[in-house]
Amino acid sequence: MKYLAIDYGLKRVGIAVSDMDGRFVFPRCTLKRETKATFWAEFLALLEKEQAEAIVLGLPLHVDGSECLTTRQVRNFAESLKRRVTLPIYWINEALSSHSAEQDLYEQGLGYAKVKEIVDQHAAAVILESFLELPEEQRERA
Repeated sequence: MKYLAIDYGLKRVGIAVSDMDGRFVFPRCTLKRETKATFWAEFLALLEKEQAEAIVLGLPLHVDGSECLTTRQVRNFAESLKRRVTLPIYWINEALSSHSAEQDLYEQGLGYAKVKEIVDQHAAAVILESFLELPEEQRERA
């Protein structure tokens, strides 16, 4: 099964995809959220182009598992997403995914500007990798 993962943010949304077998993960792109209409048009076009069969949405939680303001924003985004697509949507705790992605990119020798440009799509890749490591019975539907 091919998955598309989302690292949701108010300004930028990172996207990563898996291969058709759901084994390998690839950072795909970062969409800017300049206007609602433009974002949804770009996102839905990308979703169709990628032919994903399911969506994985990173759910930001505090390290202790409690929710924060961003958690509610992601839940609201998920509701908007459900109104626009019929694909199954899954949650996964994304705690520290952006931090992990950022560290990996700096360790590769990339500078600040390049890291800022691609960190969201790499965070989405971290989210998707974590999801794919879970046994199916532990995957939570949104």
